[in-house]
Amino acid sequence: MDIRFIDDIKQIDFTAVTVLLRDMRWCKGITQAEAVFAAENSALVLAAYHGDALAGYLRVVSDRTFFAYIMDVVIMPDLRGQGIGSAMIGHARGHVRLKYVYQWMLRTPDAQGFYAKQGFRPLANPEQWMLIQDNRPENRESENFDESK
Repeated sequence: MDIRFIDDIKQIDFTAVTVLLRDMRWCKGITQAEAVFAAENSALVLAAYHGDALAGYLRVVSDRTFFAYIMDVVIMPDLRGQGIGSAMIGHARGHVRLKYVYQWMLRTPDAQGFYAKQGFRPLANPEQWMLIQDNRPENRESENFDESK
């Protein structure tokens, strides 16, 4: 399959990205403003295109030195199972912006088999990790996500 990757936020169709993300359980109802704001504040945003159509999307939050967290990995439903997700993970891990990173992490409730094929494994010492997870605010449609306010 002929897939090309775009990592320039200005060239990514965030209308299509939002449509793809808004039904995912981890960001149900995401607005385009949220998707763009999240992308602008990520170390890497990667969109896969098949022709002119969005095929997949992911982003990486990172200090670009020690640690990177892969998130929002999603492939268009009709293109799943064709290696796009694996190619996107590989492309992100080999990206020049993240060349110093040696610790990669992600969270998934149901895709451990897929990510294990990419080299991920369960945390060796999960008791050493801690989390605060608040509820996602409802209805952020009117938010403009302007950091200056």
